[in-house]
This record gives sequence, structure tokens and C-alpha cells, in this order.
Amino acid sequence: MNLSVPFLDLGATYRELKDELDAAYQRVMASGWYILGEEVEAFEQEFAAYCGVEHCIGVASGLDALELIVRAYGIGPGDEVIVPSNTYIATWLAVSHAGATPVPVEPVERTYNINPNNIEQAITTRTKAIMPVHLYGQTADMDPINAIARRYGLKVIEDAAQAHGARYKGQCAGSLADAAGWSFYPSKNLGAYGDAGAITTNDAALADRVRLLRNYGSRIKYRNEVPGFNSRIDPLQAAFLRVRLKHLDAWNARRSEQAERYLSGLRDTDLLLPVVPDEMSPIWHVFVVWTRERDLLQTRLREKGIGTLVHYPLPPHLQPAYQHFGFAEGTFPISERIHREVLNLPIGPHLTLEKVSQVIDVINEYNMHYLEAS
Repeated sequence: MNLSVPFLDLGATYRELKDELDAAYQRVMASGWYILGEEVEAFEQEFAAYCGVEHCIGVASGLDALELIVRAYGIGPGDEVIVPSNTYIATWLAVSHAGATPVPVEPVERTYNINPNNIEQAITTRTKAIMPVHLYGQTADMDPINAIARRYGLKVIEDAAQAHGARYKGQCAGSLADAAGWSFYPSKNLGAYGDAGAITTNDAALADRVRLLRNYGSRIKYRNEVPGFNSRIDPLQAAFLRVRLKHLDAWNARRSEQAERYLSGLRDTDLLLPVVPDEMSPIWHVFVVWTRERDLLQTRLREKGIGTLVHYPLPPHLQPAYQHFGFAEGTFPISERIHREVLNLPIGPHLTLEKVSQVIDVINEYNMHYLEAS
């Protein structure tokens, strides 16, 4: 029987919020103002308040957000930034695009996030910042990371692209370091209907510098203080994000219910399930299981009409884009194993608990037959 369980139903977000989103569209189109302006400023204020910070600067994408932070801090050629070895390549690209060098550090296996115990040994005289990623919707262990940074005089930049609403010891992601870069890619917990990103910070000087850089290096039209960029969030996307921000916590709560169902229903399998330390409050951007039989399980689920994805099949250090670093296979074995063996199950604000139970039943059936055959 084909169960028809999509990995993520993006169209459902519009169907649920159609009236509010249509009203936002009409408001922006009728305004005649389509670059920056009041709609963008309103979203920036609302998202800054949500994260508990003083400043939010809307930009064109999550990658731009991270790169502009790096550039605004004056980090460039000859400098190094410590990054996770286990992450999406955008984390590394932000550092590279600014001319600096990403220096990878392995993760804690069961949380997937950068291991603070491995950071200090990666620091050199060229290190200028640490860029932890809140991967899969759970924050990195920020207290020891910030302590190391203070000890060595380094900046800490959160890659919060997957952590909209996640908390660490009660404090919201985006307020846990010197600055944070956000992605509002459509599949994110707080997603736009196109590309968009933002930076949050309590650093007024950084915020001012980023606002300058995102707009051609200009504060006054046709007067360019520095060689800047064209990286501005569209008012239309800002308006849509304002609508979705009001529903973010409720939608994250739905994801948490689904995650609890998975954790309970899959606890007797041989899958390695996510681990949530006491100080973490994840928002379950994805639900990841770890198994040596990843490809077989994915095939079985596909045959049953269940959508899955792999985040991500190839770690950054083995990507052709970074072959000039000379990292051989086996250099970062924990990350390589994660990328080779993890599978993301369906989860999202419009997935029913009944569908989650159907996925669990298929996995339990597969697991029983697999264990009997092995």
C-alpha cells in the first residue's frame, strides 16, 4: 500500500495562511515600495524582538548573512575561522567568499554539532572567529564555545539557518553570540516564499556596518563609502515572514509533538535517534536517524510512498569546491560517517501524527525483518 507521506508539504503553509498572506501581498503591491522601506523595517524590528536582540538586518540569503558578518568584522585574507566539519557547505562558503580560510572541527556524534572540546587545538595566531552551526534545529553547546572565544579574543558567529526559535538554557538562538546569520529558505521553520536571510546582533557597530555593506556600501543614495554589495531582503518576503513569524512557535510545537512520537515509537529499533541535552530546546527542523543501512531503509520507505532526504550526502571537506585543501577521505571520520549514514524522516507543521505513526510502523516492520535476516 502506498501511504503517500511527503517529506515536507510546502504548499500547505500557503493553504493554511492564505488569507493573511494574500493580504500581505496586496499591502506591499499597493504601497508602490519594493526595495527596503517600512515593511522591511517592521520585520527587522519584530524578528529582533523575537530573538531578544537589539538589531536585525534583512539580507538576500542565509549565505549572504554569514558572509556579511565575516566581512563586517574585518575578517579576510590570511585569517582563519573555525567551522564544523559536519555542516552544509554554505557555512564554509561564507568564510571563503570573504577571503578567509575555514578550519574544520569534528562534531559530538550524538548531537551532530561542533565539539567544544576540539576547538582549542584548532586555534592558531590567524584565528579570528568561531562559527558554530545549530544543526538540524538544535543549538550548539554555546557556553564553552563563548568561553574559549573570550579567552582568545575571538568573535563567535552563530549559523542559525536551521534554528528559528531554538533555545539554549532558555535563551533564543540568534542571541547566543556576537552575531547570528539566518536563512529563510522556503523549507526552514520560518521560511519565505523565495530566498531571504537576516543578521541578528546586539553589536550596534556591526549592525551599522552590515547595513552599509548590504546596500552597495551606501547610506545616502549615489554616495558609496565602501565597495558594498546588493543584498537586501525584498519587502514582499519581509511581509510574508511577518505573517509566518506570528505562527512560528505554534508550528514548532507541532514539530515537537511529531518528534516525541518518533522518539517513542522508534526506541526499540537499532536506529540511533537524536539526543537532546537538558539545556537544549530544539525546534526539530529535521528529524534525523542514523543507521548503517541508510540506503536500504530509504529505499524501503520510498517503496511505501514515504518521502525522506539526506542532509547531507557529502561533507564540505570532500566537495570538489574544496579539493584544493587536500583533505583526503578519512580526515574527518565522524563527519564522513554521519554524512554516509543519516536519514531525515518526514516532519513539518502540516504532517499529521497519524502519518508519523504510519512511518514508524513501516520502519519497525523493516527493522524486524532486517534483524531476523542479519
